[in-house]
Amino acid sequence: MSRQSPPPPSDTTARALRWAWLGIVPYATAWDLQRALASARHDGALRDDVVVLLEHPPVYTMGRNGESRHLPGGPDALRALGAEYADVDRGGSVTFHGPGQLVAYPILLLAQSFPIPRHPLHGDVVAYLRALEAALIATAARYGVAVERRPPYTGVWCDDSKLAAIGVKLARGVTTHGVALNVCTDLSWFDAVVPCGIDDARVASLESLGATGLTPQEIAPVLAAELAAVFGQRCAPLQADSLAALRDLAASVRNAA
Repeated sequence: MSRQSPPPPSDTTARALRWAWLGIVPYATAWDLQRALASARHDGALRDDVVVLLEHPPVYTMGRNGESRHLPGGPDALRALGAEYADVDRGGSVTFHGPGQLVAYPILLLAQSFPIPRHPLHGDVVAYLRALEAALIATAARYGVAVERRPPYTGVWCDDSKLAAIGVKLARGVTTHGVALNVCTDLSWFDAVVPCGIDDARVASLESLGATGLTPQEIAPVLAAELAAVFGQRCAPLQADSLAALRDLAASVRNAA
């Protein structure tokens, strides 16, 4: 499978979407980091929108729309598999995060990022979800994988197999949580749950769909660029000192917990 470089930056006059690859980060640490970044973005201490991209150690998370039947064996059965379990404040039901999966958490101030009232993303969480799907579809296409939406469900699909899950939260105009794209994930982890609460759904990865030899770190800048494109923003990596500041913030949040 040929590898392609990220698309070129858009107009330098556009508002920036700053991105950072953080490597493998425990779920609780990443969740605390998101909340700290969202607060800073709302208060103006963080001037630009940010998307953090990472992998998690094995963890199952249950969103606000989850039901107990989506966890046939309950949380203890998931922990017995060697994974963590967390109830979280995003939309959607249960999903798995783990090695080989690229997770992206955009921290966007929607009203400020898209100040034109008629802009399709001006404070509109549904339009925001559709934009996330568009970025995922474009990312998969860059590796020769054709996926599409499957209304009324959220996410992107190849036939009846879900390649990427989406679950978000919008509070005080700022987004948290985000997308999980299976790159080379061990899909057997999903066998223990009803993924996203959809009874007839299967799960796919880029690898299972023919795009082999890829890693989440390799795809991270591509997804960041496609996110910036659908948001109408300029994609720009965080500078080394900013990335260090993010890591310091994550460490301070973890130590204070």
